[in-house]
Amino acid sequence: MAAAARCCPSVRVSAGGSRRAVPRRRTCWQRSATSERFRGSCRGFSWEKRVGDGQNLITEDVTVVEGDVATISCRVKNSDDSVIQLLNPNRQTIYFRDFRPLKDSRFQLVNFSNSELRVSLTNVSISDEGRYFCQLYTDPPQEIYTTITVLVPPRNLVIDIQKEIAVEGEEIELNCTAMASRPATTIRWFKGNKELTGKSEVEQWSDMYTVTSQLLLKVGREDDGVPVICLVDHPAVKDLQTQRYLEVMYKPQVRVSQNYPVQGLTREGEPLELTCAAFGKPQPTDMRWLRVDDEMPQHVVVSGSNLLISNLNKTDNGTYRCEASNAVGKSHADYMLFVYDPPTTIPPPTTTTTTTTTIPTTITDTTATTEPAVHGTGVLLNASTEALPTVQISNASIALHPDSRAGEEGAIRSVDHAVVGGVVAVVVFAMLCLLIILGRYFARHKGTYFTHEAKGADDAADADTAIINAEGGQNNSEEKKEYFI
Repeated sequence: MAAAARCCPSVRVSAGGSRRAVPRRRTCWQRSATSERFRGSCRGFSWEKRVGDGQNLITEDVTVVEGDVATISCRVKNSDDSVIQLLNPNRQTIYFRDFRPLKDSRFQLVNFSNSELRVSLTNVSISDEGRYFCQLYTDPPQEIYTTITVLVPPRNLVIDIQKEIAVEGEEIELNCTAMASRPATTIRWFKGNKELTGKSEVEQWSDMYTVTSQLLLKVGREDDGVPVICLVDHPAVKDLQTQRYLEVMYKPQVRVSQNYPVQGLTREGEPLELTCAAFGKPQPTDMRWLRVDDEMPQHVVVSGSNLLISNLNKTDNGTYRCEASNAVGKSHADYMLFVYDPPTTIPPPTTTTTTTTTIPTTITDTTATTEPAVHGTGVLLNASTEALPTVQISNASIALHPDSRAGEEGAIRSVDHAVVGGVVAVVVFAMLCLLIILGRYFARHKGTYFTHEAKGADDAADADTAIINAEGGQNNSEEKKEYFI
């Protein structure tokens, strides 16, 4: 089939985005059996363009935070140099190929080629939100749109508290408001690290949303100084939060401690010292001691927060109370006193002092019978000429002193003094017996005497024969014979 040719004035795009024919230049496109027709409106003129098969447009939606930069991209797959243009939501041409007819300098050409037209929009506002169109001049023409969504973070985040200063046990109301956001925000509550649940309301003003979340909180003394945090979840912002510190007043907390005795029992005759400590908000100003169900003993000394009893006795038994108060209320703490019996004295381990007395012995080498004198502080004894062992006499002194204090409750030990006396008596009796035995021993064993009766005794069968055979005869032997007792 013969090819047909038609001519059309060249098209010029005006600054306002409209197209008009320019008669001073004519462009003719030849139509063949293998070509497709592209029709456009040229103020009554029709024109055609040969295009290839399989061309299509590709683009993506854009989400941008208010004030940031949005990038719009029109891409052509299997391009054959067809004309690409970008239009705004009002169908005004932003870019025709690489030419910008729209007088908005916020639009800037980023990239232009046969296969892509990419444009940036700076300082995006809510008015820029909508659909933007990519057009490809083929036969038939192709069009695809991309949507720009503008996010607006909350303008302000405020926590309002019903009462600046709360009292322990009260329920207070807190409100957190996130104003002028798009889309509506989600508000979360935290007390310290613990997440709480609030109730939210959403109000819409034009294209903006204001969200208010209410939290009801019952406070205690442990909440004083704890932060309450309002946290916003919004796609346009991260980690946006505000916080308020709770101020809670509470009545005093009272504690009684024992300063003396530090450990052990409270015993009769010993001192007792107690201290009262109170903490509250505001700090307690009035503090006093009293005895429950009875009058305070006259010998008890109270000085501020301290109570002192210098000499405990059984009449002090009872419950002693410390009371403290502030503007919120009054609290107390009790101490129950029970006075035990005084401790019993226990003898300590015996301390022995040893005194040594030495008895010297004089030895005389003679045949005569002697009575050697024994010198010393002991008893005068008769001794033989044999060397006597040294005798040591120990004088022990037993010292008794009272135990300072019983160690544990109920461990009360008693000592029978008669037992101690019995032990001393046994020791003294044993020493006297030893002295008597020693005296008898020394009396039975006198000194060794040298005589002449042993002469000739070597050949004698017994002692009598030896005496008879001795030098000097019978008379001499009778004179020299001795008897031993």
